[in-house]
Amino acid sequence: MKKLIICILLAGCAGKTALIPSQPTARIEFTAPDTYPEGVAYDSIGNMYYVTSAKTGTIGKVSPKGQYTTLYTDAVPRSSYGIKVHPDGKRVFVCLSDANYSKYSTPDTKKKMARLVGIDMATGQKVSDTDLSMLKPGNHFANDLTFDDKGNAYITDSFANVIYKVDANGMATVFADSPLFKTEGVGLNGIVWHKNGYLLVSSSGAGAVYKVPLNNSSNVTKVMSDQFFMNADGLLLNNSNTLTLVQNGGSDKIYKLQSSDDFSSVKLIESTLLTDRFTYPSTATKVKDEVWVMNAKFSEIVDSTSVPSMKFAIQNARFIPLAPKKK
Repeated sequence: MKKLIICILLAGCAGKTALIPSQPTARIEFTAPDTYPEGVAYDSIGNMYYVTSAKTGTIGKVSPKGQYTTLYTDAVPRSSYGIKVHPDGKRVFVCLSDANYSKYSTPDTKKKMARLVGIDMATGQKVSDTDLSMLKPGNHFANDLTFDDKGNAYITDSFANVIYKVDANGMATVFADSPLFKTEGVGLNGIVWHKNGYLLVSSSGAGAVYKVPLNNSSNVTKVMSDQFFMNADGLLLNNSNTLTLVQNGGSDKIYKLQSSDDFSSVKLIESTLLTDRFTYPSTATKVKDEVWVMNAKFSEIVDSTSVPSMKFAIQNARFIPLAPKKK
């Protein structure tokens, strides 16, 4: 594997001294005690961020100035994870589960709940609720979702390690179930739809990204890369050949991966810096041409000595170009 060095392109790298920023990037801080948001989705029409909660399941709204208000509280509050704005711009869809962090967890729902809920953004009312837990035997963790251009939703199950499909009429099926997906612990995680007719999905346990054709979901292939991304979490498609990948579990960095062969393979081209001090980043959303990332702070939840946070932050990702180290 080629070693990588960081090089900031001020006026071209050759002959220049690399300057490493000493201050972290901009953050939108908001007060939402003990919620531990995991998912984030930006609504460009309303200029509003929508966030989830691994601790309480509450769905909230965050203004660019950091004002947090509750949009929706479920009748069976557990945990909410991935969230996306529907292509119609009127609803948000959320993955509800009881994987590991909910303060309301019960034996009836622990590792058993997997739901996709649609919420009207204007009223905060639930407009759809699809149970995914009966589609596949075993443990369940509905984690993240994406939409295609026909309004179909695709949802990752990080414990069952399958991808579900909920069509525009609400019909739910197992869309993809591949031996490549199988791993210990948390598996399939972030997911995006590509206009060329396939899904890209990350695996936390395998440290890999997979390509899943929509017209042949059994033909799953691993996206080739010279680097593993253990604890890979959210994905964000920047454009047709560039993918943002969020990594946590100690690394706490955000990467940009570029493909020249329709995501048969990728190369790492940019990364955030440790000086940006992300705190267990989980998911990312696009705001105009920028990438903003949720700091989930999950390391606090598993630390019994930690004082629960009152404030959380959505943070701008500053990407620094990477170049191969000369031999």
